[in-house]
Amino acid sequence: MTSVDLSTFIKEQALILGFEACGIARADRISNSARTKYQHWLEGKYHAGMQYMERNSEKRYDPRLLMEGCRSIIVVALNYSPLKKQNPEAPHIAEFAYGKDYHDIIREKLKTLLKAIKEMKPAVHGRAFADSAPITERYWAREAGLGWLGKNHHLILPGKGSTYLLGELLIDLDLAYDKPVADHCGKCRRCIDACPTKALNERDVLDANRCLSYLTIEKRGAFNATEARLVGESNCLFGCDKCQEACPWNRFASGNNHSELQPKDGFLSMKRDDFEKMTEADFKIFFAESCLHRTGYDGFIRNLKA
Repeated sequence: MTSVDLSTFIKEQALILGFEACGIARADRISNSARTKYQHWLEGKYHAGMQYMERNSEKRYDPRLLMEGCRSIIVVALNYSPLKKQNPEAPHIAEFAYGKDYHDIIREKLKTLLKAIKEMKPAVHGRAFADSAPITERYWAREAGLGWLGKNHHLILPGKGSTYLLGELLIDLDLAYDKPVADHCGKCRRCIDACPTKALNERDVLDANRCLSYLTIEKRGAFNATEARLVGESNCLFGCDKCQEACPWNRFASGNNHSELQPKDGFLSMKRDDFEKMTEADFKIFFAESCLHRTGYDGFIRNLKA
């Protein structure tokens, strides 16, 4: 089997597994411009309290250090756009968190993909990732030809939009590589204008200190006065979809049909009162398999009170 044949097989298997798109990039050190941009972002303290973004920089800049003998990066995209949205009267929960935790879903699918590759090439080795390693996944998604990085810092798939979760499979085989996709945002700045906290700006910088997704998901501990005001004015309980809702490319988005990503019974109809009445035991049971467990009950209550 040639590298072209194997690459075609991999992409076909990825689609069978439910991924919307699959591309392949040659494993290498990221470009100097991407590295410089990332370093400037860290130096500007735009990563807020996410100290892990400062660690393992060499692995982040060169994915070959994540796996011995790595030659190729297979990047997949999983559609999470919901079939139906939650009650508008409820505190907002980001659409990617409606169903089960996507980290486990994507990793299991990638492990199945690796198993299929091994049936063709028994000696192959690989590692699967879904937000579980210091890898610049949107950079590699662009290199693998899946889409381009929009001004909202989300990967946008041509003709499909940005409501996609990414995963990577590193393997020690040379494959047929895809080419990057050109940027099609043009002069549009709807996402920048739609950001309620001005976390996005004209200098192509995402300031996590003001980002509602960071504040309601990643932030640990109590809010200061400014953070409490930003969250309180937004009605966001977990994450924020404003920049994606404003993106004209998302007019192409269609609801996903993955059973694992569908919300629990009753979730879509929940109102504010239903969330406010939740005890810690209720929270742990209802959101046990969801991304919301990331905040913990204390973070959930902090966000709700704000």
